[in-house]
Order: sequence, then C-alpha cells, then structure tokens
Amino acid sequence: MFNALIETSGEHQRELVALRAGVQHIEKRLRQHHARLQRLEGPREDRPLAGVMAAMDAMNGREFEERVAELLRRDGCSGVIVRGGGRDRGVDITALTADGRRVVVQCKRFAPHLSITSPDVQKFIGAAKVLHASDVALYVATCPFTRDALNIAAESGITAVHRGLLEEWSAGAPLSALG
Repeated sequence: MFNALIETSGEHQRELVALRAGVQHIEKRLRQHHARLQRLEGPREDRPLAGVMAAMDAMNGREFEERVAELLRRDGCSGVIVRGGGRDRGVDITALTADGRRVVVQCKRFAPHLSITSPDVQKFIGAAKVLHASDVALYVATCPFTRDALNIAAESGITAVHRGLLEEWSAGAPLSALG
C-alpha cells in the first residue's frame, strides 16, 4: 500500500517513505516481542507449566483452600479437613502427615503484588502452636512474604509457602515439610 502511494504522490513522497520505514520498524519490533513472549510463556524444564498460578489467582478463597487440601492429600496427608471461615480459630486446614504429625495450614489468596507481613505470620504462630498444637505449620500464599515475615516464620518453625514454592508444589513437586 505504501509503495503504491509513494509512486503516485510526488509532493509527499519523502514523508511517505519515512512513514513506511517507521511502520516496518514497528512490525519488526512486534515480531521480536511476540517471539520473546512465546519463549517466556512456553514450557521450560526449570519452570512449571504456565497457567498453574493463573488458575489459582482466578479462584475464590474457598476454592483455593480446597486446592491446597487436594495438594495435602496428594502428598500423603490424611484426615484433611477444610475449616476456613469466621470460626476457624486462625487455621484454614488441618490434616495428619503420613507419619502421624499434626498439620495446620493458613491459606491466603492475595494479589501477587501484595505481601504477607510479619504481623500476619505472628498471628498464625499463635493459632498454629498454641490453639492447635501443630507439628507442621504451613502458611500458604499466592503472593510473596516480606523479609521480616520469612525470618519470623523460619525462627518459629513455620513453613512459608510463597507464590514460587506454591507454583512448584502445584506442578507436582513434593513439599519437603510434609515428608
């Protein structure tokens, strides 16, 4: 189209040639970006399949709790009960590991740009250790944890299952805290 316009237009020929060059440059950049997106979104050996977290992000809170319960069952836990709700006493799921240890889980389905903070973890420590006498405590979130929250969790024996670890667990990797 540009070529036909350029041939028939004498007075604007220079502007049309420049416009054609600009459009060609933009098309080239779009092809490069498209190829890069396909590489980033495609399956890789070092990354779980795309869509695992997108599916979780689309869930409501109860669906997310049920999904985490499925993962616990898959990893050998029994007696898995989803408790979530206003009267859950700070714990959304309880279970037993294959070797009989008591598991309690707090689930938070937050937007990926939010973070679990140290007060969040501190509240869960009280619920997990004092109210529920847990052997294994998991704080499972669809977002990252702040550095302070991770430190408090580690010092208190809480397993912080952040977005990246949740993605690996969901894609089939066993969660070491349950083993």
